[in-house]
Amino acid sequence: MRELIEELYPLCRSITGDGVRRTLEILARHVPLEIHEVASGTRVLDWEVPYEWNIREAWIAGPRGERVVDFAAHNLHVVSYSAPLRRRMSLEELRTHLHALPDRPDWIPYRTSYYQEDWGFCLTQKQLDALEPGEYEVCIDSSLAPGHLTWGECLLPGESDEEILLSAHVCHPSLCNDNLSGVAIAARLARERAGRRHRHGLRFLFAPGTIGAISWLARNRERVSRIRHGLTLTCLGDARPLTYKRTFSGDAPVDRAMRHVLRSRAREHQVVDYSPYGYDERQFNSPGLRLAVGSLMRGQSGRFPEYHTSADDLDFVLDGQLVDALEVLDEWIDLLEGDARYRNLSPDGEPQLGRRGLYRTLGGAGDPEELQLAMLWVLTVSDGSHTLLDAAERSGLRFATVRAAADLLLGHGLLELA
Repeated sequence: MRELIEELYPLCRSITGDGVRRTLEILARHVPLEIHEVASGTRVLDWEVPYEWNIREAWIAGPRGERVVDFAAHNLHVVSYSAPLRRRMSLEELRTHLHALPDRPDWIPYRTSYYQEDWGFCLTQKQLDALEPGEYEVCIDSSLAPGHLTWGECLLPGESDEEILLSAHVCHPSLCNDNLSGVAIAARLARERAGRRHRHGLRFLFAPGTIGAISWLARNRERVSRIRHGLTLTCLGDARPLTYKRTFSGDAPVDRAMRHVLRSRAREHQVVDYSPYGYDERQFNSPGLRLAVGSLMRGQSGRFPEYHTSADDLDFVLDGQLVDALEVLDEWIDLLEGDARYRNLSPDGEPQLGRRGLYRTLGGAGDPEELQLAMLWVLTVSDGSHTLLDAAERSGLRFATVRAAADLLLGHGLLELA
């Protein structure tokens, strides 16, 4: 995951353009991706796919001819979607197009102008303060022209048509936590899950934020009904504890599953209510869709100092945090895959487990006391209307233990699928 982030970090991504295509080409070496494109001007739900933006170089030359800001030094130096420009101007006129962070004088902010044609540069406050009076030359060698919006997706087929969606946005230039941590974790998860047997299909979506998800939804209306659970993945590499943002309903199976996984790991975390601010969970939870898509993150959108600045760099993302998030997602998928309703085939009183050799089985299967308790809980809840997750939540046991108990009971003829 670290190596993938390092390879993707230098690319200048935006909501369209060659940076997104190159990103998806690199991901396709790790994940079997299908690449899709939608032409500029295409109506997608209430939006329209914009012109494609690409940039070759951009700089500001000072009164003595030296370059005082240069896109070649950092992708964030140019406002994303800046229109092409080449002319001279005074410092006073130039200042109206410059963006800095007075309270973080060494950091470069990230700014965009996707849907209103404009231009601008981002620089550190120290660079801004050092600008001398005089005439400046400004060059933005970019193009805004009819083209395409691009996304990639990978489907690992399941035994049913129902799907679990994992979505990561691919539109931010040189920001490691937001968005490359989510991209790298999703790619690794897809790679590790490929070839395994799954009850649900696993769909991994790598699309530009907002307009990418909206375009995908507009082109996949017939598939939307298949999505039973989902997550957006972002900001998963910083030092903060994990945060899970619930779906709009707040009590969907995906919400219960993630809450259980986070609690059972006995590590600091928080669960927050849904809000229409954040990432593409906004699109998936909209009133006409109401897909059960939550969001997993660490630092929340707009709520940590490094957010959308050059401080969100390679040093900001920690390897251990990436691995921890990957493990949580793996366990979460296992829970959704393994949860089911059963019917106790010996429901009148407690069945005699010893006569069936189940106590002897316990000796080689983890904590015997936990597994025995899990079997009793599974037998108790298996009335055809409750699930294994109900047993895990009520018992406080990890779902994996409950699932193992159910498998033992199934093998001894004490359960059937409801």
